[in-house]
Amino acid sequence: MSATPASPSTSGRREFPFHDRDFRRVCELIRQHAGIALGPAKRDMVYGRLSRRLRALRVDSFQAYLDRIEQAGDDELQAFVNALTTNLTAFFREPHHFERLREELLSRARADGPRPLPLWSCAASTGEEPYSMAIAACEAFGSLAPPVRILATDIDTQVLATAAQGIYTMERVAGLEPALLRRYFLRGAGAQAGRCRVRPELRALVDFRPLNLLAPRYEAGRDVVALFCRNVMIYFDKPTQREILARLVTHLADDGLLYTGHSENYLHAADLIRPCGRTLYRRADGAPA
Repeated sequence: MSATPASPSTSGRREFPFHDRDFRRVCELIRQHAGIALGPAKRDMVYGRLSRRLRALRVDSFQAYLDRIEQAGDDELQAFVNALTTNLTAFFREPHHFERLREELLSRARADGPRPLPLWSCAASTGEEPYSMAIAACEAFGSLAPPVRILATDIDTQVLATAAQGIYTMERVAGLEPALLRRYFLRGAGAQAGRCRVRPELRALVDFRPLNLLAPRYEAGRDVVALFCRNVMIYFDKPTQREILARLVTHLADDGLLYTGHSENYLHAADLIRPCGRTLYRRADGAPA
């Protein structure tokens, strides 16, 4: 059986050769290690992001770079995943979720007493989502030390490092109400002008950890009352979505809520989760607990 020749147009006048077989290898590697399904329309994005790694490593072709990943793995594999992970986030994105979170926390605090309520942001990116959850909790209880603990995970170690610092440009927080900005952020001065940092009390509520949703099990605790899994499932195919959901629901409290993205549809997982509001779900009857 003869190999399919690479299309001459795939390498064009680019700095590095990037053939059809290279793109197929990239797609298979990112699917295996991160579950992300890349279509042909992502080819230029892949070239642009991975070219930076080739320059940094002084590698002269995608073939050599991909050989290196498959043979050495570990550090460069993580850099490869980081490069191809899309991180689009904002403070209080889809604000109705945070209004519902405040309501749920107050009702649960009255029922469960003083024990900390576990929350989880499973695609935390650069931290805007888990810090928004922390602010919602502080607002609900009128305290910088609300009875919650927030786990924030992501496959991308670079964005987690950014999130853990809790430093943002003023443009990133421009959409926040001025009162929230004053209560929960410290404005930079001098060399830090134009930036702000989340208050240390807010940072103390969040535990940032790397986690791959393709892992066979998650070290995320049980009885999670609010599990934010938003705008990440769109990068997986339907079978992978089901596998992830089957693992996620085992971490939910009996009446815990799964918060999802507005563009995500789970009709194929009705045996695992049931809708209970606008982009909100609970574990379905009979689903694994």
